[in-house]
Amino acid sequence: MTENAAWPALPVENWIATRDTVHLWTQIVGKVRLALAPDVNHWWGVPLYVDATGLTTSLMPYKSIGIEIRMDFRAHTLTILTTDGRSRSMVLAPRTVADFYAEFRSLLADLDIDVAINPVPVELVHAIPFEDDTEHASYDADAMTDFWTSLVSAHRVFSDFRGRFRGKASPVHFFWGAFDLAVTRFSGRKAEPHPGGIPNCPDWVMTEAYSDEVSSCGYWPGGADEGVFYSYAYPSPIGFDARTITPDAAFYDNALGEYVLPYAEVRAAADPDALLMEFLESTYRVAAELGEWSDAVIF
Repeated sequence: MTENAAWPALPVENWIATRDTVHLWTQIVGKVRLALAPDVNHWWGVPLYVDATGLTTSLMPYKSIGIEIRMDFRAHTLTILTTDGRSRSMVLAPRTVADFYAEFRSLLADLDIDVAINPVPVELVHAIPFEDDTEHASYDADAMTDFWTSLVSAHRVFSDFRGRFRGKASPVHFFWGAFDLAVTRFSGRKAEPHPGGIPNCPDWVMTEAYSDEVSSCGYWPGGADEGVFYSYAYPSPIGFDARTITPDAAFYDNALGEYVLPYAEVRAAADPDALLMEFLESTYRVAAELGEWSDAVIF
């Protein structure tokens, strides 16, 4: 089988320590965006975005200037830039979360940026305060370049999928809470309050995230040997978990409560983009039809 450079192999077992360490680093960066960016419905003001070298906060306001934080997974650096021409950088390499946090805060201080954040991870059962975390300390540069490459490819397909929709849709964004890339379509109707229950995450956060009916899909580097693409509906309509979807490699994961398509199946396909799009369209159509979404939105 010829390797597709746009969809590299990503056995989770080979980079799980790096994945979990970088997940925490993105939470530190993401919490700065949470503190500085204006509130946007469904927490759209807090995610990171895939860019030409890695992940970025995009431009954030700070007093009379703007700042941007970029995590470069090609050069393996983190850079803080300001609109008045200043910048500071640090190396992404094997180091503890505590060490990363300390240097990152020092770079902000050097730029006279004072941002208060909650220094504890969210959406994780085992939440060690950043300044105390010497447990997570891995960084495999090649694995992170490969993961970023997979994000670029997923972003391409998700962006096409988003563009086909007539109704309200989220940006394609990277949520640092769960460490996944996601895009969401909305029916236009309000939803029943979300029950919450996410580890180290107040229930009101999920109430805002799921205030409206959605069909959401994403890419998560977990759930299978090489990660999964997923699709779910909230609220989940009756019969959603029992419908036949395509492609054949996709299935409903009862533990996750979502339809999933293993990343390995996508990267090995003759046309990975087309296989992934088939999954996104098939699962969305089930959610929209069972949820009785307006024809003006579905088609």
